[in-house]
Amino acid sequence: MAYLEMQGITKTYPGGVVANDSVNLSVERGEIHALVGENGAGKSTLMKILYGIEQPDAGHILLDDRRTAVPNPQAAIRMGIGMVHQHFQLIPSLTVAENVALGYEPRRGLLVDEPRMIERVARLSDSFGLAVDPRARVSSLSVGVQQRVEILKLLYRDAKLLILDEPSAVLTPQEVDDLFAILRRLVDDGRTAIFITHKLYEIMSICRRATVLRRGQVVGCVEVSGSSPAEIARLMVGHDVETVTRHAQPAQSGRGRLALRAVDADDDRGLPVLQGVTFEVRAGEILGLAGVEGNGQRELLEVLIGKRPARRGELVLDDRPITGLKPRQRRERGLALIPEDRNREGLSGQMSVWENIIANSYYHAPASRWGVMDIGAIRAAARDAIRRFDIRTPAETVNVGTLSGGNAQKIVIARELERQPAVLIAAQPTRGLDVGAARFVHEQLLQLRDAGVAVLLISADLDELLAISDRIAVLFSGRILQTFDYEQVTREKLGQYMAGKTEAGAA
Repeated sequence: MAYLEMQGITKTYPGGVVANDSVNLSVERGEIHALVGENGAGKSTLMKILYGIEQPDAGHILLDDRRTAVPNPQAAIRMGIGMVHQHFQLIPSLTVAENVALGYEPRRGLLVDEPRMIERVARLSDSFGLAVDPRARVSSLSVGVQQRVEILKLLYRDAKLLILDEPSAVLTPQEVDDLFAILRRLVDDGRTAIFITHKLYEIMSICRRATVLRRGQVVGCVEVSGSSPAEIARLMVGHDVETVTRHAQPAQSGRGRLALRAVDADDDRGLPVLQGVTFEVRAGEILGLAGVEGNGQRELLEVLIGKRPARRGELVLDDRPITGLKPRQRRERGLALIPEDRNREGLSGQMSVWENIIANSYYHAPASRWGVMDIGAIRAAARDAIRRFDIRTPAETVNVGTLSGGNAQKIVIARELERQPAVLIAAQPTRGLDVGAARFVHEQLLQLRDAGVAVLLISADLDELLAISDRIAVLFSGRILQTFDYEQVTREKLGQYMAGKTEAGAA
């Protein structure tokens, strides 16, 4: 008998967008059940309904064979449903115990019974092998340990059904292995998990069954042991999907196009965050930059694009210094950027497709002549970009905010490639994208590399780095620990360096 059943769930948003169309989901007690699908397939909406963030227009939920309404997340928690969000919901200045018990603290009269709170969190941590110090400040913890704190929050509230949204997105390979061990221990204890991921190998490693959504409908539920990554990918996108890898031999890399020489920079508090960063990206190569988030990637990106000053060192683009140039001046020199957060930094959701495509070039011919924009020419160019980059939109006048993540990312790529850059910085370019959209992005990066563009790929996805990078540099605590040719490196070795451990020991 199913522990959770969602039957006939339908949800339509204003404008007639059908996010869920008569969706049925059945999850058995004690299983890790994958929920997969393309961006915009309806996974997030379905889980928001289960967790009480959204309400369905039709359909109902059975939990432990009882028909249940979930009006809000607080009700979901009382029912034993918990959710670990992709972006953690923790307060850095508080301790582990304070975060875990927040809102549910044991009391001694009017005061919080801190010793009892700490003791209970420690007991839960030990019982499930989480290895978290309840007295530690969350701000001092690695990303992997912070995720364990999120799981502890659910256990503290006695969650029986855990929803995990892209739980491995920011973890090293070793931390992913630890997470999987923890999840197996949880289901052995009788708990149940719904696992949302785009990574097919994770489904094969940890899940018993997988329900696949496409365009708001269930297109299959497969036993993972009797399936394959290719079959699941085919269900997700509706056709065969081949993975993209670099050519058998790397393209002939040429001269250095982008170079950093002994760059130091401070964080927002004025404390050192980058220390002597030196590397070079050559024409005709993809240099991957690996590292667990929070080791200086964001600050390095801001230094590269001119948003954050370098305290020391030099930046060079095509043999010309750019250290003191503003962001627009760097773009004029041939630097292009696919930003990490396309919604906040790469696009304006309230503006149309054509307005977003010309956001960096509206002041140049042919978009503009003598200070006046040629709207007809701009819209014609936007329609051409929509065709060339296969952007799925009814028209160039549609607001970007209505498009799926994959199509939004294609708009960013179309804009950045429109001026034929010398150097492209791609920061987490496939984060949150399904296998089909990720394949498109990888194809574009490889085509640029083969055309002689220098590509810097900043990614927390080791599979992505290993698939298309010619060389991989590892960033740890604001320093480049090592740079590998792709033939020299494995997931395990990269994970070791990402955790700050070299062959000689701790970095």
